[in-house]
Amino acid sequence: MLELIIVGVSVGLISGFFGIGGGTILIPLLLLLGYDIKVAIGISIVQMVFSSVYGSYLNHKKGTLDVKMISAIGIGGSFGALLSGPISSYFSDDVLEIVFLLFATFALIRLFSTTTEHLGQKDVKPMTLFGIGIPIGALSMTIGVGGSIMLVPILVSFLYVPLRKAVSAGLFFVVFSSISGLISHAYHGSIDYEHGLMIGVASLLGVYFGTELKEKIDTTLQRKLLVMFYFTIVLYLAQRIFL
Repeated sequence: MLELIIVGVSVGLISGFFGIGGGTILIPLLLLLGYDIKVAIGISIVQMVFSSVYGSYLNHKKGTLDVKMISAIGIGGSFGALLSGPISSYFSDDVLEIVFLLFATFALIRLFSTTTEHLGQKDVKPMTLFGIGIPIGALSMTIGVGGSIMLVPILVSFLYVPLRKAVSAGLFFVVFSSISGLISHAYHGSIDYEHGLMIGVASLLGVYFGTELKEKIDTTLQRKLLVMFYFTIVLYLAQRIFL
C-alpha cells in the first residue's frame, strides 16, 4: 500500500507540473512493479480522472483555463475515448507496449522541435475543435495516457494559444477523455478499481504541489526537465521490449 501511495503522489506531482495526464510515467512504473500492461492502462485511467479534475480546478482558480475553447475539443475527445476499450482489448500486450514506446518517442522528439508562440489566439469553429479531439481521445485512452502531449503543440502552433494556457487546457482535456476512457475500459473488464483508487487519491496531493510549482519555475527549465523525463521513459521501455 505504501508503495502505491508513493507512486500516486509522484505521478500527481508530475501530472500537475507538466500538465499531462500522468499515464506516461504511471504505466512504466506499474510495468516495473510487475503489472500486466492492460491492467496498468486501466489503473492509469482511474488515476487520470482524479488528477485531471483536481488539477483543472486549481488551474481554473489561477485563471489559466479557457473552459469555452477546450470544452469543444474535450467533448470530441470523450467520444473518441469511448472507442479505446474495444481497441485496447483487441491488441496483444506486446503490441500495446510497442505503441506506448512509439508514443513516448514521439513526445521526446517533439520536445526538441521549436514551438513558436504567436500573438492573438485564433478563433476556431467548435466543430473543428470537436474533430481534433476525437482521434486524440481514441489513441490516448487506448494506451492509457492523457493526450495532452499531442494536444498542446496543436493549440500552440496552429491555434496560437499561449503555452501556459495550452498546458492548462491539455490537463482539462484529460478530464473528458479519462472519464469516457474509464467507462469504455470498465465495460471490457480491464479496471483494477482498488489499486486505481488508491493511486488516484494519493495523486491529488502531488497534483496540488505540481500546479503550484509550475507557476514558479522558468519555462526553459520546465522544458529541460520534461526532456529528461521522456528520455528516461523511452530508454526503459526500449530495454524492456527489445533486450
